[in-house]
Amino acid sequence: MADYYQTLGVSKNASQDEIKKSFRKLARQYHPDKNPGDKAAEDKFKEVNQAYETLSDPEKRKQYDELSRLGAFGAGPGGGFRPGAGGAQGFDPRIFQQWQSQGGGAQFEMGDLGDLLGNLFGGAGPGRGRRRQSERGADLQADVTVSFDDALHGVTVRVPVEKQDTCVTCHGSGAKPGTTPKVCPECQGRGMVARNQGPFALSEPCPRCHGQGTIIEQPCATCHGTGVQTRTRRYNVKIPAGVKDGSRIRIKGKGEAGLRGGPAGDLYVRVRVETDELFVRRGDDLVVDVPVTVAEAALGATVKVPTPGGGRVSLKVPAGSQDGRCLRLRGKGMPKLKGGHGNLLVKLRVTIPAKLTREQKQLFEKLAATFPDPRSTAD
Repeated sequence: MADYYQTLGVSKNASQDEIKKSFRKLARQYHPDKNPGDKAAEDKFKEVNQAYETLSDPEKRKQYDELSRLGAFGAGPGGGFRPGAGGAQGFDPRIFQQWQSQGGGAQFEMGDLGDLLGNLFGGAGPGRGRRRQSERGADLQADVTVSFDDALHGVTVRVPVEKQDTCVTCHGSGAKPGTTPKVCPECQGRGMVARNQGPFALSEPCPRCHGQGTIIEQPCATCHGTGVQTRTRRYNVKIPAGVKDGSRIRIKGKGEAGLRGGPAGDLYVRVRVETDELFVRRGDDLVVDVPVTVAEAALGATVKVPTPGGGRVSLKVPAGSQDGRCLRLRGKGMPKLKGGHGNLLVKLRVTIPAKLTREQKQLFEKLAATFPDPRSTAD
């Protein structure tokens, strides 16, 4: 039996996210839709699915890793298990005696041993076989960029997503319209078959139906019997007012189609918000620089301040305001997702004229004579 980690191109300590990412990449690469008439690609597609089914299930992966560590898999005739094979790809029953002697688990009856391997490869032991279970589809992520104004007021955007979706021709059955999959005559619908190896009876996926329990005699011409096809779907996504950069919006059931009738995954839309030339965002608050003259800062004044959305409001600048002083306008910031608004923080920027008229220069000189030296220290 093939090394499932090699099949998916991941290391043995790969995370579930890494395994899922590699599976999705390979499934797209070898999908029959992209390789029409290519038998090798179709076989590879099935191998990738079988490997993912085992490694994506923590319990099956644990059992698989333990058997691999003990060298329990070897290449037996027909891809099955054979006693005494050792190596990396068959099954040697003596391995379990070694495992048990090392404290690797409870004592197994041979029927239990068949059940263990059956559970690992998607079925059960002789007489208790079952089809491979359905599997939830993978989650998907799409990125969308909105302007500052769209984030301020909210907007509905149309997001394209390329994904494996339920085949529109056969509605996921994999069979040609007007026909239905038939129960596999070899495994009687269990998806597993028993192989006698000397005194042992072991279970393995049915070679005729590949563990599905059914046979599609007339495959769907659109999806080639897989029940899924790669399509680009477009979804209307409502971006709420006040959305923050990097926020994710979950759309339930709009991810990739599930395998063998399983539920679809979810779609996560990540929102990127463009920066604004005037306002800088700090959470739900906005910061804006407002220039004031030296006289306005010194004497105090009422100035017009821009607000998000294009309006202007009056703001009283206290006398003696310093450059960089921050004044707050309550409720004039970004909308909050749970109601209300943040604040608008007005940062005063005292402007110094680059050139003075003769009159202005004379006035500043007279004024300067009245100021104490700010660098002198008191006695």
